[in-house]
This record gives sequence, C-alpha cells and structure tokens, in this order.
Amino acid sequence: MTRKGPGPIPGGYVLWFGWKFVIVLSMVLCVVALFQLHFRDDIASPNSLSRAGTGSRIFDDNFDANPKIAFLFLARRDLPLDFLWGNFFENADVANFSIYIHSEPGFVFDESTSRSHFFYDRQLTNSIEVAWGESSMIQAERLLLAAALKDPANQRFVLLSDSCVPLYNFSHIYKYLMASRRSFVDSFLNVKESRYSPKMSPVIQKDKWRKGSQWISLVRSHAQVVVDDETVFPVFKKLCKRRPPVDASKGKLNMKLQKQHNCIPDEHYVQTLFAMNELEGELERRTLTYTLWNQSAIKAQNNWHPVTFVYADAGSQRIKEIKAINHVYYETEFRTEWCRTNSTLVSCFLFARKFSRGAAMRLLGEGVVGPFEFSALIDSHP
Repeated sequence: MTRKGPGPIPGGYVLWFGWKFVIVLSMVLCVVALFQLHFRDDIASPNSLSRAGTGSRIFDDNFDANPKIAFLFLARRDLPLDFLWGNFFENADVANFSIYIHSEPGFVFDESTSRSHFFYDRQLTNSIEVAWGESSMIQAERLLLAAALKDPANQRFVLLSDSCVPLYNFSHIYKYLMASRRSFVDSFLNVKESRYSPKMSPVIQKDKWRKGSQWISLVRSHAQVVVDDETVFPVFKKLCKRRPPVDASKGKLNMKLQKQHNCIPDEHYVQTLFAMNELEGELERRTLTYTLWNQSAIKAQNNWHPVTFVYADAGSQRIKEIKAINHVYYETEFRTEWCRTNSTLVSCFLFARKFSRGAAMRLLGEGVVGPFEFSALIDSHP
C-alpha cells in the first residue's frame, strides 16, 4: 500500500504563520531594546538629579582621535608665571593640549600682555567679575569647563590658579592623567565647621555636604555634570556666601556681621555636587595640586591663607620632598588616601601653589619642566 505524502499547506495558514512570527520577533526586539536602555540609564545616571541634565556619564573610551588635556586657568588679570608655563608647553606636542583662561572682562592675552604665544587669544569672551568667597568663583569655573567641552578632543580638564606651577614636564603629566579613568577631586566630610545651612534642605541634604580643594582634575563625563547642573548651583548662589571680615571702622556693626552664616562656595560646590550624584566611587578623592598652609595663621579666625613659595623655597630638595608625598590623611574621616593610578602607588601631586615669580624662575632654571635657555626669556615680551 502506497503511503500518500502530506497535502499542500493552505496559503492562508502560511500568511497567518508569517505575521505571527513577525509580531513575536518585534516583541522580542522591543524587550531587548528596553532592557539595554534601562541598563544604560542605570550606569549613566544613578539618581534623578543626574538624569535631569548630565547626559551620558559613561567614560569616553571610544574616542578615537588624539585625547587632549584642557588646561583651565583662573586668573585675576594676567598670568604672572606665563614664562614657566610657556616653557612647559614648548616641550609638548600641541596636539595633546588646549588652553583656556578666565580673566577679568575685557582683558586680552597678546604679545603686549603675555611672554608666551601659547596664551595669545586664549581668554574667554564671556568672562565675569570674580570675587573670592562668592559664587562668581564657581560660575567662572563652570564657564571654563563649558568652553573646553566644545572641543570633543578634550578628555581631561585641569583647573589651575594664576600662581600654580607644574612639578613635572608635560610628558609625565600627560601620561599620569591619561592612565586614570577617574577624576581627582579632594573631598571629605565637613564636621568641624558649620558652613552647611539647614535652609539648603531639601535640595542639599546634610549627609551629602562635602569640603575640599577647588583645584580639581576631571574626566569629560564629570566636567559635563558640573556644566549641566541647574539644581545645586542656584542653592549655592543664594545660601553659600562668605561672612564679611572684621572691619574696625564698623565698630559694633561687626558683632552683627560676624553672626552671619559663613560659607566658601568653591571649597564645597563640586564635592557636594558629586556626592549628591553618587559619583564618589568614580573619583580619586584627592587633589593633584600641592598647597602648604600656614599653621599659625589657621588659628586666627577668618585669616588663613596658603604659604607663598619664594625663590629660597623652590630649591631642588624642597621640590623633591613634595614629589615624594604618596598619601594624604583626612582627620575628619580617619581616612588615609594612598595616591594610586590603576593600583600603582604614585606621587600625589603634579602641580603646586602659590609660587612667586622668583620661585617659578628657579624651577625654570633648574629644568623642572624641561630644557630652557635664559636668552629666550630675555627676548620675550612684555
């Protein structure tokens, strides 16, 4: 008996099966896409504050061009140590760095105001008047970061004062910064001072309040967080203000003024912003800029400042001692921050402040930042 094969499949059944397959496949692809978006958001934005305007926070490891360091100078007017920085950049590949300067409005860097051509026309055109201890200081920092972020090649962002000096040549600093995927932000709990105001709540909670040095080095994603912030900065602008110093001419009015809440915005803003964004796990919680504080002056209320290095303080032995520092102790947290890059113990500091012209000249003469001919300085302007 011959066995008959199956008959032809009806055309309607084939069409029905095809549509069912397409629908199931589409549903699977949608689920996969939604999962990927959710996973990416979890990495990019740990909480609602960061989702509000920071964009992607994944490190830009896919950048395929030559990555640059953006050197961001916060200057009162000119750059008094431009001759040292000029030598520093002279011994670097111009493709590896960019320069931005926030100076007083209207000030122009050219051959009449700077000894180094590297600074010509590098000033921001939208600079503002800056006062120490006011929110204008952090607004100037935000303007510098915003300008530097316009160049996609800028992958590291270093904030420097007009009295900062490099402690190494460009090649060493470039390798140090590019070797780490973390930002360097000095940040610690502030328990000894009452700079936090309860009025900052609920936007800024007390357990997220931090303090640290304003001299920071950021990766690109963290720089974007600072620029995009529309939540924390307005609170600082309104409620974090420096208490006026004692003025003998005001007599009894001083007593009233000294009762005002005292807060220094640039010592708290970035640190607190990153703590609120749950970013502390992505940081090296230390600064790359060495500062020597006058211990006797610290005891005098409202009258403490970093020590200024003069020519006699900038000898090779002193610089060697600074370079040898490999850890920082934070007494408010009982924390020792060992200075590491990718688990390798390294020197803590790449820069130092505050240096006088004489001290910077000594660094230049001793070849700290690279080979130098004094005749080049004599022939330069102004």
